[in-house]
Amino acid sequence: MGLVFQCGRFELSLERPLVMGIVNVTPDSFSDGAAHFSAEQAIAHGRLLHSQGAHLLDIGGESTRPGAEPVSAADEAQRILPVIEGLRGLGIPLSVDTFKPQVMTLALDAGADMINDIYALRQPGALQAVAGYNCGLCVMHMQGQPKTMQQAPAYDDIIRQVRQFFQNRVLALQDAGIAAQRIALDPGFGFGKTAAQNYQLLRQLDDLKVGHYPWLLGVSRKSMIGHVTGGEPSERMAGSIAAALAGVARGARMVRVHDVKATVDAINVWLATEYGIFS
Repeated sequence: MGLVFQCGRFELSLERPLVMGIVNVTPDSFSDGAAHFSAEQAIAHGRLLHSQGAHLLDIGGESTRPGAEPVSAADEAQRILPVIEGLRGLGIPLSVDTFKPQVMTLALDAGADMINDIYALRQPGALQAVAGYNCGLCVMHMQGQPKTMQQAPAYDDIIRQVRQFFQNRVLALQDAGIAAQRIALDPGFGFGKTAAQNYQLLRQLDDLKVGHYPWLLGVSRKSMIGHVTGGEPSERMAGSIAAALAGVARGARMVRVHDVKATVDAINVWLATEYGIFS
């Protein structure tokens, strides 16, 4: 039996890479937040991504781009809860991108299947907020805080330090009674890393591996892509797909993307070429 990821209402097979579509409900996302700031627009966008082949959706109510201003738990919840309600019937898992325990609880009670936390459940009360549910969890590495993390990121040995971080967090989750099949890991591209450090992490993904926990990678439209290709975030689709495929080739089981159809197509061609797998 292949690797299975427990994600709320769903048990997801990770035999082939899964594509997570991004649904931002923020006015200041670095990439596309203003395009679907209202709940109605976000729901419509989520349905579009589902029709394009998204296997999961990730709903975010607070921008975590470098320099982003914080949002209150009440405002964040007000943004995302109607979107969860509007998308629950699609038949695919809904992830919520939040680090606030209060928002986690509200989202899970509203029917979310997964929590995607940039703070890796290190905020006071976060582990307790998710432990009693059957939700999937994405544990991300970040150096510093979103507002200042890109000012001067520095590591003695980034591979060793990020791997040690994940080892410590996995132990903390285990101690909280969280089953291994609920846990995915994210290296946190762009969260307290230079462009060179981001590409080193992507290149050496196998050296970061901790046990059998699956990788969920988020590289879509990020500055690491622009560092190589130039252009605004909306002009980084081709570079984002190349980075996603580089991650998949190194063992990533989930990729979090803005451009769902193009990424699904690229992965399907890669699977047909590498393994003779046809959809």
